[in-house]
Amino acid sequence: MAVQNSISKITPTTLLYVLLLTLPATPTASLNITALLSTFPELSDFTALLSSTIASDLTQRSAVTVLAVPNAYLASSDLTSRLSPTSLADVIRYHVLLQFISSSDLHQIPPNGTLFTTLFQTTGRATSNFGSLNITRNPSTGAVSVHSPAPYSPSNATLLEPIKTVPYNLSIFTVNSLLVPYGFDLMASETRPPLGLNITKALIDGHNFNVAASMLAASGVVEEFEADEGGAGITLFVPTDTAFAELPASQSLQSLPADKKAVVLKFHVLHSYYPLGSLESIVNPLQPTLATEDMGAGSYTLNISRVNGSVAIDTRIVQASVTQTVFDENPVAIFGVSKVLLPSEIFGKNPSVGSKSGGAIMSAASPPGITPSPENSPGGFDGPPPISREEMRSGSSVAGVQRLMLVLCCILVYVAV
Repeated sequence: MAVQNSISKITPTTLLYVLLLTLPATPTASLNITALLSTFPELSDFTALLSSTIASDLTQRSAVTVLAVPNAYLASSDLTSRLSPTSLADVIRYHVLLQFISSSDLHQIPPNGTLFTTLFQTTGRATSNFGSLNITRNPSTGAVSVHSPAPYSPSNATLLEPIKTVPYNLSIFTVNSLLVPYGFDLMASETRPPLGLNITKALIDGHNFNVAASMLAASGVVEEFEADEGGAGITLFVPTDTAFAELPASQSLQSLPADKKAVVLKFHVLHSYYPLGSLESIVNPLQPTLATEDMGAGSYTLNISRVNGSVAIDTRIVQASVTQTVFDENPVAIFGVSKVLLPSEIFGKNPSVGSKSGGAIMSAASPPGITPSPENSPGGFDGPPPISREEMRSGSSVAGVQRLMLVLCCILVYVAV
């Protein structure tokens, strides 16, 4: 009887209120950032660079801010033509902030600035926090500047205008200069010739690495490794013959198809040069591998740490340790490891090797109001600015969906009464 009395006290207004609380604030949609950028002809050169270097890194990101360089400003620098492919990709990653930032967020930035993580910082190739960007706002002029957190960094830019906003997933701002991470070795990227190391021969000469040498040569991936000796360099973790012999039959690499076997081999390689001392004091323990670049950001990563005086490598399936240095000369380091590094994406309980794995989603800003800056005042973010070029259209779509949901809720209330 008490239950019936409680139910009879639920009014249509109460039911409607409960239903409205269950509605999502906005629908979540997958964004093709390259396609969105391609709608702006003045950004065609930057869009082409992004598409050819890091488009796959962005497919699973749910909240980003892109700092795009218009053609006119990009043409004033020949840097993009002088960098190696690896270095160029890192420079473009430096223009992607891993959270949604609206113009109203920029109004709240203090004069000394706010630090934002970029996609480049997640690669582990940045020194300290120099893969981040410091954004400052001049309270007198409203000008917003972007620069490295390093003191006296020569690379900086000014925000020009917001050109695209998809709440709360994507913001695109234009900037008046290409940004280069502090400490980025431009001269090495431009002029350092590849080492020319024959990796297979180095492994055979090192003894106890015959199985790995044979697999690398048969798969063809060793040629890709040697091609990557330029630029940021590479670090290889090579299992000993004993490590291969100790693999159980259920985890045999020989039973894998050729494409998956190549992914496992690439899982043993970092796309940066790390001597042993750097591995022992590594700042970012979660390191992407060459397999990460093929299969998607956030997947196929290695956790590197120091355990009991040795460098330990954890794959979430096995934990191996570095047993010896096979070769170490900038830009290539080769280390012997005690176990075969098995990726959980292939050998875990729920393997997911059929498609690119989603990247780890970084923290996003709390949803503020969207108030982009005035288009007739580039670089200034003062006052209540008008809606950006594309925001009105996306906002109308969201509002239409919400109105439809409200009508459905009213019908449900009517039927319930």
